[in-house]
Amino acid sequence: MKTKKLYEQDAYLKAFTAQVLECREEERGWMVLLDQTVFYPEGGGQPWDTGVLGEAKVLEVHQKEGLIYHLCDHKLEAGAYVEGRIDWERRFDFMQQHTGEHIVSGVIHSQFGYNNVGFHLTQRQMTIDLSGELSMEQLRQVEQMANQKVWDNLPVEIFWPSPQELETLPYRSKKELFEAVRLVRIPETDLCACCGTHVACTGEIGLIKLISCQRFREGVRIELACGKRALDYCNLVLEQNHGVSVLLSAKVGETSQAVERLYQEKERLSARVLALEEEIFQGKARALAGADQITLFEEGLEPDSLRRLTIALMEVCPGRCAVFSGSDQEGYKYAIGHKDGDLRQLIKALNQTLNGRGGGKPFFAQGQVQASRGEIEAFLAQWE
Repeated sequence: MKTKKLYEQDAYLKAFTAQVLECREEERGWMVLLDQTVFYPEGGGQPWDTGVLGEAKVLEVHQKEGLIYHLCDHKLEAGAYVEGRIDWERRFDFMQQHTGEHIVSGVIHSQFGYNNVGFHLTQRQMTIDLSGELSMEQLRQVEQMANQKVWDNLPVEIFWPSPQELETLPYRSKKELFEAVRLVRIPETDLCACCGTHVACTGEIGLIKLISCQRFREGVRIELACGKRALDYCNLVLEQNHGVSVLLSAKVGETSQAVERLYQEKERLSARVLALEEEIFQGKARALAGADQITLFEEGLEPDSLRRLTIALMEVCPGRCAVFSGSDQEGYKYAIGHKDGDLRQLIKALNQTLNGRGGGKPFFAQGQVQASRGEIEAFLAQWE
């Protein structure tokens, strides 16, 4: 016996009636077996459907040896007939994504010969892994061609060829198949073995947007969005770009140039700040030249500034030089150096006593402590 897969006959079927063949309690809920179902089980990279069976919520759906099990939050009586309804918004989203993935994979395979070696679909993201690399120009070409397939509103055909016919068909598949093979065909676009749910015509996808592409193993991983997801993504990007354009007083189509100018200005100012900071550090070092040991508390210094000030002090001080920056509430970052000394025991004790972490070389260390200024000064006084 196998569960009758109504979703294979009609992916648009939202509700159905079925008989409960089995219902057993498990740790996470009740596992329900029906004689037939519209609920798609997890498989082929596509997540399961959710929805309701009577008063019970369907949380997960899985297939095992031809039987489809529904994980529910309530018990259903074995032998009873129950009405079921899937979450159609979730199902149609997956149908748009999965069919769009077929189009993109088919275009890439026909144009560049690369295979789709990995498909990942969740409620928030869809990615495909390819066996070769693509340039930005090639990705733009793929996106244009894929969307043209959408706008052509091509039929999406699902069929089970005979073994003899199957041998003559150049279909895509990630693994060798031996039993009855379900093929999804989009004319002049793709022919692929697939168990998922798909739209009836490519026009129902609406839009395909390639979001990112990064190297992955021997090829690339592409993130893409289709249908409403693509629209939501474009709206998000436009909203963000509009916010940037307002902040920079730049036209929406010129934000990149405005950010580039801002970045160059920031680099110029950073270089100027660095030079002025260095003058101040050298001035402090000259004023403290010859001191046996130095402990300073400075405001607003980042780790690199702490390092450079401490090094400047080490050049004029024969003993230990310590610089701290922070507050009693948030703790203090530190840099401690001793030109010809060994600070390892001091730093170990400092971190243990003042709830700190950090380290470095025997003569120089950086880190941070969660302690007050008074506690830091009292600790260092013990190491004079």
